[in-house]
Amino acid sequence: MTPCLLIAGPTAAGKTALSLAAAESLGGEIINADSMQVYDGLPLITAQPDAHERAQAPHHLFGTIDPAVRYSVGEWTRDVLALIGACRARGRVPILVGGTGLYFNALVRGLAAVPEISDATRKHVANMLDAAGLSGLRAEALRLDPVAARRVEAADRQRLMRIVEVAIETGRPLSAFQADTVAPLVAGTWRGIVIEPDREALYARIDTRFDRMLDMGALDEVANFAARGLDPDLPACKALGVPQLMAHLRGEMTFDEAVDLAKRDSRRYAKRQGTWFRNQAASWDRITSLDPVTAREALAVMLEGEAT
Repeated sequence: MTPCLLIAGPTAAGKTALSLAAAESLGGEIINADSMQVYDGLPLITAQPDAHERAQAPHHLFGTIDPAVRYSVGEWTRDVLALIGACRARGRVPILVGGTGLYFNALVRGLAAVPEISDATRKHVANMLDAAGLSGLRAEALRLDPVAARRVEAADRQRLMRIVEVAIETGRPLSAFQADTVAPLVAGTWRGIVIEPDREALYARIDTRFDRMLDMGALDEVANFAARGLDPDLPACKALGVPQLMAHLRGEMTFDEAVDLAKRDSRRYAKRQGTWFRNQAASWDRITSLDPVTAREALAVMLEGEAT
């Protein structure tokens, strides 16, 4: 069985360049493991590979999901397993690249078989968050499922909501479902690499990249996206930079304020990603340099002997 290569890391860390280098070295195909890059209509603001990059290797699951859809981790896992099987059938190496830790966990640790959450329960928990705030939501998560809640950062609103939703909907803690899971990718069939650069250097790159996105037309992209009038609670509407630029387009803040907030939130997100990968992927290989040449050299050493 052809092993999978998993390349993870925070936003703006250089994952796309490394995935292309790996694809060239191994004879691979690149599969998206970023929860925002799956959506259509936002290629610039979500930093999807551009046409030149896509021409260098086959790419899958980038910009293929309508943003009006709530694309779940379970749906992603189903689609990705099919893509992995197809790559292997062609004798190619599946290379999964992205920054969504839950996606990687679903593959290497398994996805809990939790029943669908009803709209009524989602609304109830959202109302709870509005009334009690994040601290109140975390207190409720700790009460309902202390095992799962203690694994989650105090500021991780999405995962705390999930813990509470599951407990309310099913009467059973999420941690109990997770204990019964089986990993789709078993040990020995995959290898993981995390890009873990210096934090301040990464922050500087995040700021520079956002400016470059704007120069390339990201504001017009978000304006076209906003014209669809989608529910602001949809995942795609929360992509980094989108809420702030939409607020500017509505006249709620200046352009400079929107840009500053978008950069700040991107830096904070990168910090959370780094913490997550340090805790959840501690055994994976590390690449620490943001310099593309140095990073590719480190990757080449790691992949030595695995090239086709």
